[in-house]
Amino acid sequence: MIIDSNQLKKLVIDSGLVPAPDLDEIEQKSIKENRSLGETLVNSGKISADDYRRMQAYILGIPFIDISSQKLEFAVLSLIPEPIARKHNIISFRKRDDSLEVAMLDTADLSAINFVQKKTGLKILPRLTTTESMKSALIQYQKSLKADFGDIIQQEVSTLKGRGGAGMAHAAGEMVSGVGTVDDTSGEDLRKLAEDLPVVRIIDTLLKHAILQGASDIHIEQMENEVVIRYRIDGMLHDAMVLPKNIGPSVTARIKVLANLKLDEKRLPQDGRFKIESNGENVSFRVSVLPTYYGEKTVMRLLRENMTGFTLEHLGFHGRNLELIHEATGYSEGLILTTGPTGSGKTTTLYTLLDILNQPDVNISTVEDPVEYQMNRVNQTQVKPDIGLTFASGLRSLLRQDPDIIMVGEIRDNETASLAINASLTGHLVLSTLHTNSSAGAIPRLIDMKCEPFLLVSTIRIIIAQRLVRELGSSKERYILTKEQLESLRKYTDLDMVLKSLKDEHVVADDVDWSSIYFYKPVPDKESEDGYKGRVGIHEVLKVSSSIKEMIMKGVASDQIQEQARKEGMLTMFEDGIFKAVQGHTSIEEILRVASSE
Repeated sequence: MIIDSNQLKKLVIDSGLVPAPDLDEIEQKSIKENRSLGETLVNSGKISADDYRRMQAYILGIPFIDISSQKLEFAVLSLIPEPIARKHNIISFRKRDDSLEVAMLDTADLSAINFVQKKTGLKILPRLTTTESMKSALIQYQKSLKADFGDIIQQEVSTLKGRGGAGMAHAAGEMVSGVGTVDDTSGEDLRKLAEDLPVVRIIDTLLKHAILQGASDIHIEQMENEVVIRYRIDGMLHDAMVLPKNIGPSVTARIKVLANLKLDEKRLPQDGRFKIESNGENVSFRVSVLPTYYGEKTVMRLLRENMTGFTLEHLGFHGRNLELIHEATGYSEGLILTTGPTGSGKTTTLYTLLDILNQPDVNISTVEDPVEYQMNRVNQTQVKPDIGLTFASGLRSLLRQDPDIIMVGEIRDNETASLAINASLTGHLVLSTLHTNSSAGAIPRLIDMKCEPFLLVSTIRIIIAQRLVRELGSSKERYILTKEQLESLRKYTDLDMVLKSLKDEHVVADDVDWSSIYFYKPVPDKESEDGYKGRVGIHEVLKVSSSIKEMIMKGVASDQIQEQARKEGMLTMFEDGIFKAVQGHTSIEEILRVASSE
């Protein structure tokens, strides 16, 4: 939805907000900086962002609404996940039979509209609103979560105390008595505790709370005098609540029942899994229980199984990286690899690629551990090593199922690597992950797995390396780096290459340099205590070009491969982070925290 500059200019003059001579000067500035007239008016401080939105609404014929005083129905509000709502400033506030009205700050954000439409299956009716109105609506997520759920949990804890918390602790037995002595409470006693109604309510509420907070993990830690519950949100751990010590055994027992684990086994680690449905969303919990000094620590990883609505752009891919990925997915055979540590978003990237490739004329099969998302028309196989179903044996069986596209959750050993390479040589497009620190590092890792270099150059199309960085909240503050700060930054990156990419993708004007480019820093507010909310990927995409193939055949070091890839236009993860910092997605400090050591 592009605003005609002549219409906007006439409306600004008619409104008397900006004198005509000043408006002419601003118009010339907008042309010089290759920015829209509206953006230049706002940046110059001549009109407020909200006044500009009102003008947009008038010109485009879009309703302008104020939801700051409305109490939004949580069932409607939660149709858009909180991280998406905050990232794109989009709120669902009214649902009809087949349509959903959404309040936005930027109705030109088509990726957000498409995401919501794909997720809800409803016709989306965009409405413009004010910044304050958006902030007020976003706060309602927090009110619903912290006030309602916190009160419910404390109420159930009080119920347990009222019914004799000391007696319950005695029945459960202390997880540690004296110096690390494990209790001998029978499984039957623990099962009774696990099925106690207040305990059931506490766990149910705790899980729903975590889902709505957008947590990726729940940590339940038995301390000497209390039970600490923490959520990992946007990659960082946050204290969620503290429960009395005597509640701990019952909580652990309840989770063990849900995950079908042995209740009376407290000396050995256990792993399990269970699934719940919340707000129409299927969420799988991967459970790990580990004995510690004061009792058992439980960690649950949340895996949202309905993987829909993600796009490569949503994940942070742009420009050359986006073009290389689309080019690689256009082949009918070959190997596409994603690399990075645990929790860097590799699997999400692969699923997004599968979603793009998932067409009626192809057969897609996967071998995974675990199956993290469920996808329509994709045949997904869960690895079960205890009965002999490994990545290698599963992949070998898949090849007899006539697939066109194969996804292998992880290449861990020589056998899996060899099978994946052979599959890509025999007319299959294979997607997989590998644990390396950089894209170029995948080559020596595969060679270390006894893969022949001539097979690697024949099969690998691209290698994607990635990390996740926290995104800035809405109250960010902009600033310009000093000469000293720029020189310090040059130690980590090629700023000239980043600047060229920024200009090529029209993020900044062609005639600017680093002395006039803004960066952003976090500002804590009600929405985010540390000024960050959500995460976005930083990437490097290495194309195995002819020159790089020659280097692989000669057995050169990964550093030289990376240097050649950079000469051919590849931005490193750190440089991609600087690119996103200029866009206002994240801060330089966050990029340094995550990627400076790579």
